[in-house]
Amino acid sequence: MIQQLTFDLPVGARLTRADFCVTPANALALTAVDAWQTWPNNKMLVVGPEGAGKSHLAQIWAKDANAVLMPATQLAAADISALATQPAVGIEDAETLAGDPAAEAALFHLHNLLATSGSLLVTAKIPPRDWGLTLPDLASRMQATALTCLDPPDDALLTAVLAKLFADRQLAISTNLIPYLVVRMDRSIAAARCLVDALDARALSQHRPITRALAGEMLEPE
Repeated sequence: MIQQLTFDLPVGARLTRADFCVTPANALALTAVDAWQTWPNNKMLVVGPEGAGKSHLAQIWAKDANAVLMPATQLAAADISALATQPAVGIEDAETLAGDPAAEAALFHLHNLLATSGSLLVTAKIPPRDWGLTLPDLASRMQATALTCLDPPDDALLTAVLAKLFADRQLAISTNLIPYLVVRMDRSIAAARCLVDALDARALSQHRPITRALAGEMLEPE
């Protein structure tokens, strides 16, 4: 079959509240984050596996709280005093700073500076007790932080996300495609995005509609 040349044009992930599909897997976490003005000691920890929606939830909160978001890997080089003047700060993937003395110290100082002047949201894949922190004072503060959990995406969430991703691209799909994908794909929102990208590219290159048969060639090759 002659392959058509395709260009990988970026399709930006929209991380607004309207794009956040609420199901039992994430409803409690959304409620907890929405209550940011009443967080105990002005801080909250959001824990969930890769692709569960932590970054999306952080973006929703950042817009509401006028917050600055920063990956934990940038903390060691950040101006913590200046950062703490913001009304709210979000630190993402906090487990990645464990074992880096400068990064641990930076989060410790940021935590203390924001305790009375702003809000702190921290996201991580695992609870603080499993990060491997070497700074005892930071470990105790993180373990004392109120925590909410995102579960791995359930069927309802994956179904809604896939439907929206196809709709965002204005792609016509067969009615039996999404149920077929949901039971065979990796259980993450990131995987859903990659899968839609791959199906779109394959269909375009082969001049074919996006159907269960096309998906089967990708997910269940002979």
